[in-house]
Amino acid sequence: MNPFWLRALAPAAIGLLFLALWQVAVRLAAVPVYILPAPSDIATSLWVDGPSLLGSLLVTLRITLAALAAAALLGGLIALGFSLSRVVEVSLFPYAVILQVTPIVAIAPLIIIWVRTPFLALLVCAWIVAFFPIVSNTTVGLNSADRNLLALFRLYGASRWQVLWRLRVPTALPYFFAGLRISGGLALIGAVVAEFVAGTGGAETGLAYRILEAGYRLAIPRLFAALFLLSATGIAIYLVLDQLSRRLLRHWHESAASEEED
Repeated sequence: MNPFWLRALAPAAIGLLFLALWQVAVRLAAVPVYILPAPSDIATSLWVDGPSLLGSLLVTLRITLAALAAAALLGGLIALGFSLSRVVEVSLFPYAVILQVTPIVAIAPLIIIWVRTPFLALLVCAWIVAFFPIVSNTTVGLNSADRNLLALFRLYGASRWQVLWRLRVPTALPYFFAGLRISGGLALIGAVVAEFVAGTGGAETGLAYRILEAGYRLAIPRLFAALFLLSATGIAIYLVLDQLSRRLLRHWHESAASEEED
């Protein structure tokens, strides 16, 4: 069987089996819909509430993609700065770690107060969650250039910038894309968390606000439908970034070439 179809069909079969067991268990146990809806109830809610949920999903997706783009650009530039100066890396990397480990739920209200524009406030929150894997992975990649090749470049009189762009940056690309795949899901999480804080005040109508609204009204099938859309969006972001990474790396890097050969 084609490896692509194997990777697609095997998870789909497991998912369908899980949904079937869920449906049977809920019906046999007569679990109330406001406690745990059956997959059929969630599908009905998706059909009925789909247009409004998709509209809210677009709001969340806009913030997610903007935060991911900002994380990729700024995270890559920060990593370049770290690779060019050991002093800069030692001085600033701990603060990147501090931003990463600080719970975004705790600082999101402050960011929303300080940044008056709702979209920018949510963007900053999502960026804080998403940027660290790119910075960390890319920094490791830039510092992982083969020492023998570095010596060869110096032997031929290559400048610092030539070493950076012709050796360090190509070496770091697989690490960068690995961090980008992680940051794609984190950007979505950051956007949702920020919306939970801002949405309670009516500032945004993203999908997180719909989840809160459904919970308040005990519309649990709608809540699960919104969660399903969020999960599907996260999976789609990961798959797109994974395919982008493979297409750009498959002709010259072993990590992507081995996937093609399996």
